[in-house]
Amino acid sequence: MASRIMAHLVAGYPDRAGSLEVARALADGGCSYLEVQFPFSDPTADGPLIQEACDRALRAGFRVADGFALIEGIRRLSAVPVFIMSYANPVVVRGVEGFLREARRVGTSGVIVPDLPVDADEGLFAAGRRLGLAIVPVVSPNTTDRRLELLRPLELEYLYATLRQGITGAYTEIGEENLAFLARLQSLGVRVLGGFGISRREQVRALEPHVHAAVVGSALVERIRGAAGGPDLYTAVRTRMEELAGS
Repeated sequence: MASRIMAHLVAGYPDRAGSLEVARALADGGCSYLEVQFPFSDPTADGPLIQEACDRALRAGFRVADGFALIEGIRRLSAVPVFIMSYANPVVVRGVEGFLREARRVGTSGVIVPDLPVDADEGLFAAGRRLGLAIVPVVSPNTTDRRLELLRPLELEYLYATLRQGITGAYTEIGEENLAFLARLQSLGVRVLGGFGISRREQVRALEPHVHAAVVGSALVERIRGAAGGPDLYTAVRTRMEELAGS
């Protein structure tokens, strides 16, 4: 049985048409969720591969409207649930409620904004509840129990857990420390999405008993970068996705 994976892609990378082809390959390769990142010029958690992808998309003229158009295209190709990942600036500049209304209109299932925590969220969580969108907070191993308790009244469906501190990309060893962190989250009764540094099938399998889905980002962006501009982008990305999911 294939593992559940949330597969990360950057909208507009390697180009506008290519990002739709990447989404199709990931869906066909067996991902359970798609996480579509809207590029932003000043990220806080992205490693070098994802930063490079975002920079390239922005230099090519990416706008938030292009991200929503991409999701509309994905919805025509696949029923795999799509989550938007964005930093706060594009969401707040557009207007939190307006951003979420547009996200819902194009068929988005949820939104992840790492730098809008629950106690300084600009109305994100309340607007998500009104509109029927899952708002996914991000927590890390250094998140205190007090801060985790702030999440309990929100009746969340999903929670994004980073498996270590720092930025994305570098390999993460699945061991006692991050598994103990994941165990702390079980009392919240939510679907935990665990990521940061997941690039191998054995990591995905090690996480299976502890998370709802493993999140894979930089490893896929690396494969996209290697295949960009060639005739085999779809095949290269789908093959990588199948390797990770065990499908």
